[in-house]
Amino acid sequence: MPILPKKILLLRLSSIGDIVLTTPVIRCLKLQLPDVHLHFLVKKNFATIVHTNPYINKVHLFEGDLKQCIQELKKEQFDCIIDLHNNQRTWLIKQALRVKNYTFNKLNIEKWLLIYLKWNKLPDVHIVDRYLAAVAPLGVQNDGKGLDYFIPEKDRVKPTQLFPELHHQSYTALVIGAKHATKRLPMHKLVAICQLLRQPVILLGGPSDAVIAQQIVEQVGQPSVFSACGLLNLSQSASLVQQAAKVITHDTGLMHIAAAFNQHILCIWGNTVPEFGMYPYLANDTKGSFHIVQVDNLPCRPCSKIGYEQCPKQHFHCMERIPVQAIAGWGN
Repeated sequence: MPILPKKILLLRLSSIGDIVLTTPVIRCLKLQLPDVHLHFLVKKNFATIVHTNPYINKVHLFEGDLKQCIQELKKEQFDCIIDLHNNQRTWLIKQALRVKNYTFNKLNIEKWLLIYLKWNKLPDVHIVDRYLAAVAPLGVQNDGKGLDYFIPEKDRVKPTQLFPELHHQSYTALVIGAKHATKRLPMHKLVAICQLLRQPVILLGGPSDAVIAQQIVEQVGQPSVFSACGLLNLSQSASLVQQAAKVITHDTGLMHIAAAFNQHILCIWGNTVPEFGMYPYLANDTKGSFHIVQVDNLPCRPCSKIGYEQCPKQHFHCMERIPVQAIAGWGN
């Protein structure tokens, strides 16, 4: 029987959704390898996602200086590295630490073929299962319990305290943000969805979404649409996602956080596609569900594996042709 590692370094530097998607690996390692000590390297901006994870023993912050980061990591004397990022930086870290490593397959060639030649050679395997395949040689198996997201008690938000007009009504969380513009619905579509939904709506996003969110509230002209964009930190937004009756979201980090809470999710896909393997990942025994809305058979999709600040074709059909009635019908 092989000697199991006692001290493991996990690498996933960014970003929100990708880090949340590593949580089944973290949990399964901790619970299935006796006495294992888990460390996690992440960019400082995303540290809050892992700091509250009870399965992680120590968090290391990457602040841009790779040389200094490597020097600090060397002091820990890890038994092995699990690379769930697999980029140039993590390759350099693995080379410098010179310990056994397990690295997940990013399938970059297959993604390139789908983006540029529209040949789909991608396996029908979620990225979480590819993460778990990387640690399978350690005897770790998928426990089927899905994703984790741990909200600190101080960040638990009561919707009626934030928006007294809700009067304890159930609401739909509408996530309007996404890192890249081609993953976001145009504002007029978001306005139309809010006008068609019958129950109250809370708009969620970061500070950069606050202006657009306020414009949506004003254009909808209904007292039952509220903006939390820019008012909350990530875990506070997660708290509102957890308490929502339903979640409507783009392909973004809060979509995966909603999946961690086994929510009922409608996810809207623009320039990216579910075939990349990053659709909502729910627990086996979940009461949650997810529904995908996208423009099928659009010859320019996918145009990127992440996104652009504007449509390369200038028509933005992948979002402009999204049927808002189908989204609102699911929400109602």
